Amino acid sequence: MAAVVRNNIQSSSDAISSPMALPSLLPWGNQLLLKRPPPPLCFSVGQARGNLVPKKSTFPSGIKALADYVHSKGLKLGIYSDAGYFTGSKTMPGSLGHEENDAKTFASWGIDYLKYDNCNNDGSKPTVRGDMHPALWGAEVGNSWRTTNDITDTWESMVSRADMNEYYAELARPGGWNDPDMLEVGNGGMTKDEYIAPLLIGCDVRNMTKETMQILANTEVIAVNQDPLGVQAKKVRMEGDLEVWAGPLSDYRVAVLLVNRGPRRTSIAAHWDDIGIPPKSVVMARDVWEHKTLKTLFVGNLTATMDSHACKMYILKPIS
Repeated sequence: MAAVVRNNIQSSSDAISSPMALPSLLPWGNQLLLKRPPPPLCFSVGQARGNLVPKKSTFPSGIKALADYVHSKGLKLGIYSDAGYFTGSKTMPGSLGHEENDAKTFASWGIDYLKYDNCNNDGSKPTVRGDMHPALWGAEVGNSWRTTNDITDTWESMVSRADMNEYYAELARPGGWNDPDMLEVGNGGMTKDEYIAPLLIGCDVRNMTKETMQILANTEVIAVNQDPLGVQAKKVRMEGDLEVWAGPLSDYRVAVLLVNRGPRRTSIAAHWDDIGIPPKSVVMARDVWEHKTLKTLFVGNLTATMDSHACKMYILKPIS
C-alpha cells in the first residue's frame, strides 16, 4: 500500500495532461482540482515542532516532490485541511491553533489550492472564521466557499445543491465563487441527461468513459463558466417541475438553461422578459451541448422539448 495515493495522483496528472487521453481538457487542465483521488488523501501523521509531517508510507519523497511532479505536467495541486483538531477522517491532524504555520507549510510545499473543512473542532473558533455560512464572509479570506452540505451521486442530491447554491448567487463574482460541491459525473449513479455539467471533477480521471469525457470536456459549456463577466446564473421562472435559469455573459449575450425535473418528456419556454432581453429582439441561439447554432431566429421566446431529468443549454445573442 506504500505510496498508493502518491501514485494515484501522479497517474491522474498524467491522464489529464496526456494529449492522447484528454485533448479537450488541455486548455483548462491547470484549473482542474482532483477532489476525490482514490483512495482518500490523508497526507499528514502529526505535528513536529509545530509543522505538519507528510505520511512517509504514502509520500516517501514528500509532498514537495509530488507538487513538483504535478507542476511539471502544467497542472496545479490542491490539498485538504480542516479548521479543527482533526480532519474529516478523525485520524489526521487539523489546523486549529496552527493556521498561520500550516499555511506557510503548504506554501513551502508548492501547494496551489487549499480546501479547508470545518469539523472536529468541539465548537472552538479558529483564528479566522465567521459563522456556518461562509458565503457571507468567505471573500475576505478565500476565493471560493461551500454553500451546501456534501453531495451524493443522486439526482435529488444534485438538484437540491443547485437550489441551495442559487440562494447565494448575488455574492458570487470574479475572484470569489460559490461552491455547491464537486461533480458526480462519471461515478455511475445518474444518467447522462442528469449528469450534464462540467468543471470540478469528482471521478477517477484515469478510467473515464467516452460519455463522461463528452460531458466534462465540453469547451463551450466551460467557456460559459469562465466568462469574464463572472455573473452567476439564477432561476428566473418555475412552473411546477419546469425551470428556466439564466445569466448574462460578455458581449451582450445570455446563457439560458432549461431544466425538466419532472417524470415526463415536456416542453419549456424561455421568455425574453424573464431573461433580460428586450421583448421584440430577434435572437440567435447556440445549443452548447449539440455544438450547433440553430437555423431558426427567435422573437419573444425560445421553446425546447426534453426528456425527464434532462436539460437544454443555449447561448442567446440579440442581433436586432
